[in-house]
Amino acid sequence: MIEIKYFVHGTTTDNSSKLATGWLDGELSEKGIMQSIELAQNIKSQEFDFVFCSDLKRALESAKLNFYNRDIEIIRDVRIRECNYGLLNGKESSLVDYSKHIDEKFPKGESLKDVEKRIREFIEFLKENFDEKRIAIVAHRAPQLALEVILNGKTWEDAIEEDWRKIKAWKPGWTYIIK
Repeated sequence: MIEIKYFVHGTTTDNSSKLATGWLDGELSEKGIMQSIELAQNIKSQEFDFVFCSDLKRALESAKLNFYNRDIEIIRDVRIRECNYGLLNGKESSLVDYSKHIDEKFPKGESLKDVEKRIREFIEFLKENFDEKRIAIVAHRAPQLALEVILNGKTWEDAIEEDWRKIKAWKPGWTYIIK
């Protein structure tokens, strides 16, 4: 069994400007920096064996702030990147409709099923190499929704509809179990 605690990166300047960063690096906003520092305080008593984060700058910077001053390795992994919105990377977030891109790729980008495939590969990697470990992940929306589909048996439609972001129900980490 592997216990995963999933954390989202802090708010970015793109988020604040209602832009969908996608595969662009993005910068943490002042709010995002404060969120990451506050999260570090909220989780300081939680023990982790490893921290994985997306290779995108906003996730890496969040992970560094979340786990500041802790002797824990932060491992970047391209498989837990955000969905590639293709031509919509960096464009208005209102143009990025997940429900229309479950199977259909974003123009010159990926579909959510492509993200699911990456996350399934990542889970297999964890099973092979990190059994009985406590893992923290700092990443993005689409990879978290893929975990909901893969590990919690939700449909993509349900995962999108029940996404905490829609109802502003953030919490300091979501727990997932790989058996």
